Amino acid sequence: MVERFLRTTTFTSVDDYNKNLEFIIPENFNFGYDVMDVWAAEHPDKQAMLWTNEHGAEVRLTFADMKQRSDQAAAYLQQLGIGRGDMVMLILKRRLEWWISMLALHKLGAVAIPATHMLTKKDIIYRNERASVKAIICVDDAYVLSQITEALPESPTVQSVIVVGPDAAKHCPVQEGFFHSWNDEIATAPAFQRPAHVNTNDDIMLLYFTSGTSGEPKMVAHDFLYPLGHLTTGVYWHNLKDHSIHLTVADTGWGKAVWGKIYGQWIAGACLFVYDHEKFNADALLHQIEKYRITSFCAPPTIYRFMIREDLSRFDLSSLEYCTTAGEALNSAVYDKFLELTGIKLMEGFGQTETSMTLGTMPWMTPKPGSMGIPNAQYDIALMKPDGSFCEEGEKGEIVISLKNGKPLGLCKFYYRDEEQTRKTWRDGYYHTGDVAWRDEDGYYWFEGRIDDVIKSSGYRIGPFEVESALMTHPAVVECAITGVPDEIRGMVVKATIVLGKEWKDKAGDDLVKELQQHVKRVTAPYKYPRIIEFVDELPKTISGKIRRKEIREKDNQK
Repeated sequence: MVERFLRTTTFTSVDDYNKNLEFIIPENFNFGYDVMDVWAAEHPDKQAMLWTNEHGAEVRLTFADMKQRSDQAAAYLQQLGIGRGDMVMLILKRRLEWWISMLALHKLGAVAIPATHMLTKKDIIYRNERASVKAIICVDDAYVLSQITEALPESPTVQSVIVVGPDAAKHCPVQEGFFHSWNDEIATAPAFQRPAHVNTNDDIMLLYFTSGTSGEPKMVAHDFLYPLGHLTTGVYWHNLKDHSIHLTVADTGWGKAVWGKIYGQWIAGACLFVYDHEKFNADALLHQIEKYRITSFCAPPTIYRFMIREDLSRFDLSSLEYCTTAGEALNSAVYDKFLELTGIKLMEGFGQTETSMTLGTMPWMTPKPGSMGIPNAQYDIALMKPDGSFCEEGEKGEIVISLKNGKPLGLCKFYYRDEEQTRKTWRDGYYHTGDVAWRDEDGYYWFEGRIDDVIKSSGYRIGPFEVESALMTHPAVVECAITGVPDEIRGMVVKATIVLGKEWKDKAGDDLVKELQQHVKRVTAPYKYPRIIEFVDELPKTISGKIRRKEIREKDNQK
């Protein structure tokens, strides 16, 4: 499959990859037809998905099964009036139907809007209004359906709600013409007929609402070529092979789901492993890896932090061949401990909801713990200072992507219906990520934080991540967030908001504060130590799991 879309498919070094990565771009590319249906035609019995849940259910699907089910779903949705360009929101947790719906919507030329099940009535109204959502496909969850039902009187564009699961009628009135039961109705759908004109490469295929660490969420619009942008994610960063069984830990409402749970992985021909569960538990996840002999694993650093606190000697993890991480910066302490316990090096990657993987540590590279790696060759990346000049080695600047040769494969089109934000982000020939990093002498990039998160104290510029990295090497710290607090003398001082391990919680006090401060002074430059430390039970986070430092700052300013 890969050779259909790349001139060269095998790379052995950074130089080789940078010089020879060249995509073959089909006309009117559609992932549903040009990848999934091709697999189904050429290798119908090849396993595409292994789905399990916390109750012991198990479903195994081949590529032929995926074609049959996605065609059936496309016919069903078509019957409900969904077609090219229509906006459809998916709130399906990790249910199998998320993948079926995504493929079906692609085949219809409709726009998929993945969303988390944690949305409130207000969130749903906002999304329905901003995107002119025509239909919602959701799980038969009492909370989800209550929020959708309450939002509907203020959502005039919504014409139908399709409920997935056996308890659809239990949680909402299944009304003909508006509320529909997927399970009851899909079997009667007619045979699918592919539309005459499905899409162009430039059409919007996917719409994501960003997590909104500041301000209201923006709508990130990706075109139909976006899945090809993740070819490098699955084939090279994840290093997937024909035999791979790959698990990415991510809710289907997050952008990380399309990074690791569908596009690049199926282009590579890997089998997707899905573990459908309500609440994360490291022990349960490790049992799944052991039981189903997972070979490739990707998760945010937070997941690895919880995993290494388990007794890994209780699990047979010998099937694991390759592990990757993204979603937030990786602390070197987590890297070192995971390597010690498993013998596996964590390969870090970086990108945004607006992009595919922009920086990464590829198989032919030696990872540097805590580094995001080097620029992915499909992007022309630089570090820019506030005055528009470019950074030398060791200088901190904003990560920007050049647009001199047009929009690179994997970058979104624009912020949908938001010309002002689009102009602010796409300007002067560059896409501005808003993320700050520095580059070392080997070309590796090191994350510092968001532009708004950088702390200026006594003339020093302090990135939150460098202090967080130091704190995370102390055994008491499970999670932490670094912010700046206004100070009359220094301008700002560093504050650490810390979640302690359960065995340390009864030690929270002045002695532990001093111990942590001295620890930071030893591990990193003394001027970076947190002068203020607050212990909390949990950190404020967005619905996609990112720490909301802005919320911490706002609470401090109100005191």
